[in-house]
Amino acid sequence: MDDIRNWLALASVHGLDGLKFQRLSEQISVAELVKQPASTLRNIGFTERQAHILAYEAQDKADYALSWLNQACNHHILTFADPLYPALLKQTKQPPLLLFVKGNPHVLAQQQLAMVGSRQPTPTGRKVAFNFASELSQQGYVITSGMARGIDSESHKGALSVGGLTIAVLGHGLEQVYPASNKALAEAIVEQGALVSEYFPDVQARAELFPQRNRIVVGLSIGTIVVEAGLKSGTLISANLAAEYSRDVFAVPGPIYSPQSAGCHSLIQQGAKLVTSVADIIEEWSFFNQSNITNVTEPEKSTELDLFARQLLANVADEVTAVDLIAERSGLAVADTAIALLQLELAGEVAAVPGGYIRVRSG
Repeated sequence: MDDIRNWLALASVHGLDGLKFQRLSEQISVAELVKQPASTLRNIGFTERQAHILAYEAQDKADYALSWLNQACNHHILTFADPLYPALLKQTKQPPLLLFVKGNPHVLAQQQLAMVGSRQPTPTGRKVAFNFASELSQQGYVITSGMARGIDSESHKGALSVGGLTIAVLGHGLEQVYPASNKALAEAIVEQGALVSEYFPDVQARAELFPQRNRIVVGLSIGTIVVEAGLKSGTLISANLAAEYSRDVFAVPGPIYSPQSAGCHSLIQQGAKLVTSVADIIEEWSFFNQSNITNVTEPEKSTELDLFARQLLANVADEVTAVDLIAERSGLAVADTAIALLQLELAGEVAAVPGGYIRVRSG
């Protein structure tokens, strides 16, 4: 319990994520770090505010979180070092230091698909989200979303309708249900999956927290399906994050004059896979699974692709380079860049590391 308390103390420090912790842990243990005075914390890179919180406020927050943990047997806390902490999430740019879970923590290790979209969808959009989620659940995928109104909620409901598993990542603490109208949905998700949050249980919903939780939704998932999104929708942030993490992005098209579908059409133009059925998603992965080996060993390659890859490679540095920076340097869309980087990775030219890619030098 002391170990969990130390992790909770660290997690109370805003801005300290899993990757920053890894760098710190090379110099000092968690147990020793939380004992340091504010002056020492500042000397090793903590800000004034971070040092103050860890030195003077963190233990009270840890006590509160521990009391929440002990309230029910389905309350769990997964630290960055916990074997149950999702491996895919660790590969993202800012993995949370720990996760609060209400429900079954083991579902986080299962293969997940994120479903995101408009909070004010059309009736068709609602039907698509519900049906896709139910069919994908029957194929064995866990449906992950953010339990917002609209497409998120319909995706969770679709999974639940066929007895499937679903995960809701929340932009607030687990003591609250937001929106309040989703209370019954939240209870059902706990029974057939899990509610997940990086925030302490008493943290209330605030607008600025929801974009942050989107990185976890897509970070947990092998691919992201976008069902209805406007051109300036926050949903597009999730899609861009998925591409940055080298995860598949699928977009459902809609009527060309529908503002709710404009974002999906833009994603398709940038390289997202157009899907009109669950079969499109399954076939896409089947194709790549069957062709991975032949792609690597095939002697003849497209000259145009090789030239494109070489030009992209010139924009990858020896130090960690973020995908969005590589895209900016290359003048390409992030989705196109992510696909090309995957090809370079398979060829052994670059390596994926936390925060982006590095160039692999031979010899």
